[in-house]
Amino acid sequence: MTTQIDQVLYTGKTHTTGGRDGAARSADGQLDLKLSPPGSNRPGTNPEQLFAAGWSACFIGAMNRAAGGLKVKLPADLAVDAEVDLGKTGEDFFLQARLNVSLPGLDREVARAVVDGAHQICPYSKLTRGNINVELNLV
Repeated sequence: MTTQIDQVLYTGKTHTTGGRDGAARSADGQLDLKLSPPGSNRPGTNPEQLFAAGWSACFIGAMNRAAGGLKVKLPADLAVDAEVDLGKTGEDFFLQARLNVSLPGLDREVARAVVDGAHQICPYSKLTRGNINVELNLV
């Protein structure tokens, strides 16, 4: 089941050429980067790194929202280390991911409630739910 958006808040627009050996540029010029295949050691980033960066940034925003609902103050030095794996099963390619969340000084049970709440709120988490293997780890 898909959800229809009632109000578009923002549209990210990019122009990409050359695939994993190319370049990507946003319509507003804020993003302008070279792309390279994972593990190639060539200049540039890859889609897996970009997805990890986007998801972790969004997840932090979702944690703030979840914490607000729980009346919890998050530590200033919170962090999310996202790991996105590109792999194969047979001839098919797949992704899997781990979000390693650091909430220093927060009670573990409260931290778990924040992370679980954020996973329900975050649009990237919604995108991946039921589609790829995802681990949410408190570190």
